[in-house]
Amino acid sequence: MDKKQTRLRRARKTRARIAELKVARLCVHRTNSHIYAQVIDATGNVVLASASSLESAVRADLSNGGNTAAAAVVGKNIAEKAKAAGINQVAFDRSGFKYHGRIKALADAARENGLVF
Repeated sequence: MDKKQTRLRRARKTRARIAELKVARLCVHRTNSHIYAQVIDATGNVVLASASSLESAVRADLSNGGNTAAAAVVGKNIAEKAKAAGINQVAFDRSGFKYHGRIKALADAARENGLVF
């Protein structure tokens, strides 16, 4: 298996466990250039809130969307949008990525701004 297939296998296993919990999930995806976050409802069909480093408000503040500073801003934004949608507790879906660097920065920022996971 190559790196992408291995990551997707890990993501499937995690999502299966999260589906059993029947709670909203905070799904994170990262590329070399940007980071994206979505809060998806318990059924997995509806996106309740989303934030990314591509948003104009984030891009105005940061020169690079692919670093931990951008991830922290996206984490803060997703927490604020989720709370506005009435979501306080989520399950963290890191999409098979290591809990390190940008993923960790996004999670820490979301926790600091009120999301519980």
